[in-house]
Amino acid sequence: MPETVRDTVILGSGCAGLTAAIYAARSNLKPLVLEGHEPGGQLSITTLVENFPGWPEGIQGPELIENMRKQASRFGAEFRLGHLVKADLSKHPFELDLGSEKIRTRTLIIASGASARWLGLPSEQALIGHGVSSCATCDGFFFSGKDIAVVGGGDSAMEEALFLTRFCTRVTLLHRRDQFRASRIMLDRAMAHPKIEFLTNVTIEEVLGVDEKEVKGVRLRDNVTGEESTLPISGLFLGIGHEPNAKMFAGQLDLDEDGYIRTHDYVFTRVPGVYACGDVQDRRYRQAITAAGSGCMAALEVEKYLEEHGR
Repeated sequence: MPETVRDTVILGSGCAGLTAAIYAARSNLKPLVLEGHEPGGQLSITTLVENFPGWPEGIQGPELIENMRKQASRFGAEFRLGHLVKADLSKHPFELDLGSEKIRTRTLIIASGASARWLGLPSEQALIGHGVSSCATCDGFFFSGKDIAVVGGGDSAMEEALFLTRFCTRVTLLHRRDQFRASRIMLDRAMAHPKIEFLTNVTIEEVLGVDEKEVKGVRLRDNVTGEESTLPISGLFLGIGHEPNAKMFAGQLDLDEDGYIRTHDYVFTRVPGVYACGDVQDRRYRQAITAAGSGCMAALEVEKYLEEHGR
């Protein structure tokens, strides 16, 4: 039997990958979706999503992902657990190595996303979606009139803190050093804001509220004196950046200084037939709806590419 060559393979099963799967499946391309390290992407660990169009009362993140998955399956998309070990984009069809098997495909949609950087505390992980968040624009509204804290010292942390002042009574910015990586303009803007307070040279030892399933505060250690204290808050936002899941393409695709895939004309990479969409190439917006939009674009370009190459 000759080896099967896929028309398209989609890496990732978040909003970008699932939207691409819906469009590709409706075009009868029978896409294969590799679900990746985090099936469902960041929405799979998100509670209520209130800013996705069409859901006036909001929808739980995992439910939204499951609905999109069912929609793609209905049109013929195939799903497979597993993640990419390495890829060879130098020959055509492209070759994808999953460790246990190799897959050949005429086109590739990379929707592998970006993983939020976390502190790695068990208490933090237990409260993700219950007061611990990595996305102020997604979850800030839920903390209206409350005191919260933001962790970090770069531009991401300053942007999160400034955005959260729209809703929160007080925003405490926690940083492990007394020097900041943030640009001077962003730092000055945050320091001048009356709702933002700074606590430097502190490390979070524990997020309080695991038993209650909601953030009650954080236990801090002073990095200079070693003394411990408690800061009562209702929410904790991580502003320490994201890690794009694109390392396996280093040397084959253009990556920026932080590892995001560089694209032109929205979703095109420098390799014809390979497209990138969602958070793996979008370091600016990182929203479910923008990821879905770029997934649509990638699938339409795949269809056009295959038509132009006689498929």
